[in-house]
Amino acid sequence: MLKIRLARTGRRNYPSYRIVVIDSRRPRQGKYIEKIGHYNPQLQPPQLEINQERLQYWREHGAQLSEGVRKLLKENHGGSA
Repeated sequence: MLKIRLARTGRRNYPSYRIVVIDSRRPRQGKYIEKIGHYNPQLQPPQLEINQERLQYWREHGAQLSEGVRKLLKENHGGSA
């Protein structure tokens, strides 16, 4: 099954995240299918950029949102998750 989830990047104590489409059996830092956005919680306000067209495409093709991505989308897009 495909998942849309966060992949951690950045150095120690300064995380940033890629929003990626990945097979659910792969590890968090494993090879992903496509990067569709990024999230940087270190900035004020936190920066979230996501390609809505690709998000919709992958959701139509059966990809499930992880709990973290679902929460980010709900906070930043008024419940569109």
